[in-house]
Amino acid sequence: MKYNIFGYLIGEGFGNVFKNKKSTGASLMIMCATMIIFGIFLIITQNINHFVDDVKAEQGFQVFLVTDATEEQIEEVGDKIRQLEGVSTTEFKDKEYALNFIKERFGDKAYLTDGYDSDFMPPSYIVTLTDLKLSKDVQNEILEFENVTRITSSDETVTILLKLANGIRIVTGVILALLVIISIFIISNTIKLTVHARRKEISIMKYVGATNNFIRWPFIVEGMIIGIIASAISIIIVGGVYSIIAKQAVNSSLMIKVGMNLVTFNEMISSIILVYMLLGIGIGALGSILSMRKYLKV
Repeated sequence: MKYNIFGYLIGEGFGNVFKNKKSTGASLMIMCATMIIFGIFLIITQNINHFVDDVKAEQGFQVFLVTDATEEQIEEVGDKIRQLEGVSTTEFKDKEYALNFIKERFGDKAYLTDGYDSDFMPPSYIVTLTDLKLSKDVQNEILEFENVTRITSSDETVTILLKLANGIRIVTGVILALLVIISIFIISNTIKLTVHARRKEISIMKYVGATNNFIRWPFIVEGMIIGIIASAISIIIVGGVYSIIAKQAVNSSLMIKVGMNLVTFNEMISSIILVYMLLGIGIGALGSILSMRKYLKV
């Protein structure tokens, strides 16, 4: 008996989707448009998080030692740095590297360094951290080490980038929340038209003893089905467009120069499907529940 009731409610929900083609079509178009916009901001957020993680993983500072430091002194400084809390990696750069780096920076005027040899260049360590917030504290400790002359870093630039990224994440988060609210409002009002058209049928069902849940569930199923279909369509559209744009962006000179990589759609597909399906089902179900309140007097 329970199975028959369950089958009836599901069947009615599917039936409503195909019976009310106009309202179903309107709901689908509106939900698809909203969810595509949602997907755009979701992908932006994913790429921002990827960018921030890359910056945190790769960003560090360079510790310069005195030019006449011996191999033992260089090793000693390296060991001390590695023992500090918050240090992730240390990479030694010898004098030859320092000279070649200067030549590269000079570009066409590299000939100006022809009179110099690597003996005049300082050895150094490039240090990365587990947490960029520890940068100042770690640098201050390193500056107290013997044979360390100075430290160069781009802390201010990184801080600005991280603040900008966090600001964008907050803005996109607010927009995503607004889109969810708008979607719930739209789907509830769209399904409300179907409920209004069937108000006499609902009244009769209540008079013969049908419970509110029995009346409500077909409409909830209808909303969930619309949400699932809209999610599937949106995933296909967003995935296709993003893959094309990402492929062109990766090969662009700007992206190559900046050294930034975009997250591929395949890397996001599982999380996007999960978010979209939960969002579509949730919005559809909640919109249906809200649209029934007036007629069921819940």
